[in-house]
Amino acid sequence: MISTLTLGFLCGAAFLAGLVDAIVGGGGLIQLPAMLLLLKGTPTPTILGTGKVSSLLGTAAAFRRYAGQVPIQWQAVTPAAVVAGVFSFLGARVVSQLPQELLPKLVLGLLVVIAVYTFWRKDFGSLHAPRLPPRREPLYGALVGMIIGFYDGFFGPGTGSFLLFAFVGLFGYDFLTSSASAKLVNIATNLAALAYFAYTGQILWAAAVPMAVSNIIGSTLGAHLALRHGTGFVRGLFLVVVSAFILKLSWQMVAP
Repeated sequence: MISTLTLGFLCGAAFLAGLVDAIVGGGGLIQLPAMLLLLKGTPTPTILGTGKVSSLLGTAAAFRRYAGQVPIQWQAVTPAAVVAGVFSFLGARVVSQLPQELLPKLVLGLLVVIAVYTFWRKDFGSLHAPRLPPRREPLYGALVGMIIGFYDGFFGPGTGSFLLFAFVGLFGYDFLTSSASAKLVNIATNLAALAYFAYTGQILWAAAVPMAVSNIIGSTLGAHLALRHGTGFVRGLFLVVVSAFILKLSWQMVAP
């Protein structure tokens, strides 16, 4: 039985996670630690499954808000979403067979490179200038979906931020368009993982439903802020979230 106070804190974390995730990704950086802290004694797969409910619905709400305001590059996003869903499911299936202790180090290295590159390139993501021929965008979209989709199923945190960086750096989209595109791919990865957790009965619905409502509200507000303040705002928050993620992973590695 979850106390009212605990549920209130969980909903607060879900709201903040949805707000941040709708703009630059990385909501799992807020929501998952809060759930692990507040739901002690709950099996980790159940915590992950419960969190996926709010993540999926919040991301869908954010995408709905973006879809009416930002042009979606369907030729790249559709294959990325389809392939990402498949590989997210595969990643979830093989997660127990590979040495997980290596992943935080790899992710930390990638995030440092991303942060340095984004700081260095002041104009990075400021203009929407697609650099790939239209016929190649579906192929590259599928490749992005395969790699990041598998990562999301296998490990997860930072998926939205990696997708955002991929659409800016590889496809040449601006930050606002990339944020909207990343949402659709993230919906597919969340849906695939949620299907697995639901099938195996690993969802705590008493927490999942109110958290989902809170996440939806946060996501809707986050998308509104991104649309109102534009690409520069998204870029700035992206750097803040990536920097926070770098500090968090570094602390985990050095802490006893």
